[in-house]
Amino acid sequence: MTVIVRDLRPEVRSDAEGFVRVRRLALPFMLFTPESVMHDLTHTHPDARFRQLLAEQDGEIIGTAQVGLAHESTEPGQGYANVYVHPERTGRGAGTLLARAAEEHLSAAGATTSYAWVLDAPSHRAFAERRGYTRSRSAHFLRLDLAHGALPPLRTPPPGVELRTGADFADDPRPLFDLDAETMRDEPSDIGTEFDDYEAWLDETWRHPLFSRELTSVVLVDGRPAAFSAARTDGGTRYGTVMTGTARAFRGRGLAKLAKNASLHRARAAGCTEAFTGNDSGNGPMLAINKWFGYDICATEVRYVRELG
Repeated sequence: MTVIVRDLRPEVRSDAEGFVRVRRLALPFMLFTPESVMHDLTHTHPDARFRQLLAEQDGEIIGTAQVGLAHESTEPGQGYANVYVHPERTGRGAGTLLARAAEEHLSAAGATTSYAWVLDAPSHRAFAERRGYTRSRSAHFLRLDLAHGALPPLRTPPPGVELRTGADFADDPRPLFDLDAETMRDEPSDIGTEFDDYEAWLDETWRHPLFSRELTSVVLVDGRPAAFSAARTDGGTRYGTVMTGTARAFRGRGLAKLAKNASLHRARAAGCTEAFTGNDSGNGPMLAINKWFGYDICATEVRYVRELG
C-alpha cells in the first residue's frame, strides 16, 4: 500500500491516461487529453524545467503535479507547483509526497518562490497552509451549457471590421502571437510576464493538440488583428476559451464580445455541448462579458505562495 512519486514517462501512454483520469475527476472544468499531457511534457521550453509528477499506489495513479519555473517572468526565481489528487484517494499521503518532490525540484532549479493553485475548499486550503503557503489571489472557473443555452445572436461587424478564424493565419501566425503577447501583459497575475519568444509560442500554443484554429476567432480592424478569442477542444464535446483579449488601442468597442460570440456559435455548430473558461476574480470586465454570454461560476481556485529556502 506504499505510495511512490515518480515522473510521468512520455513514451508510456498509460501514464498520460492516468494523469488525465485524475485531473478530469479533480478538475472537471479543464480540458486534458493524453496527447495534450504528452505535448506539454515534451514541448514546454527547457528553461521552464517542467516536470509532471505522478503518485502511484499498487499500480494505480492517484495523484498528479505540474511543476516548473515561470521562465517568462520579469522576476527570476518564480516557480509553480500545482498538485491534484484523485478525490476518492485523498488521505493516503499522495499530496504531501507530490508537494515535497515538487518543492525540492524547484529549489534545485533555483526557484526562490513557489506558487500553487488549490480549489477553494477547506481541505484544499488547509493542505496549502500546513505547508507554509499563504493565500494570494483567486480565480473562477465558468461553464456555459452550449447544448441548451441561448447564445446572443450573431451581428454583422461594423464598417472596417472583419471576423476571421485562426485557421486563416496558418501561413503566418505571427500577428496572432503579437496580439496574444500584448494582451497577456495586462492579464491579472502574481507574476509579471514578458511574452517575447515566438518559437516557444508556436510550440506551446499554436501547435498544441488542444488548440483549435478553426474555432479561434480573430477580429480585424482595417486589416489589423485587434481582438481575439483563442479556443481549445478535447476532440469531443468539450470546448474552452483560454484567452480573450483586445489590443489596447481598440478597447471599449465590444470587439472581444464579437470575437467570443463568433467562436461560441461555431463551437456549438461543431457539436460542442459544454463551454468552459476561467477568469481572475478581480477581472471585472471579462467576468461581465462572460455573465452576458450566460456563463455560471462552477468552481473557484485560490493561489497560494511560499518562499523557498
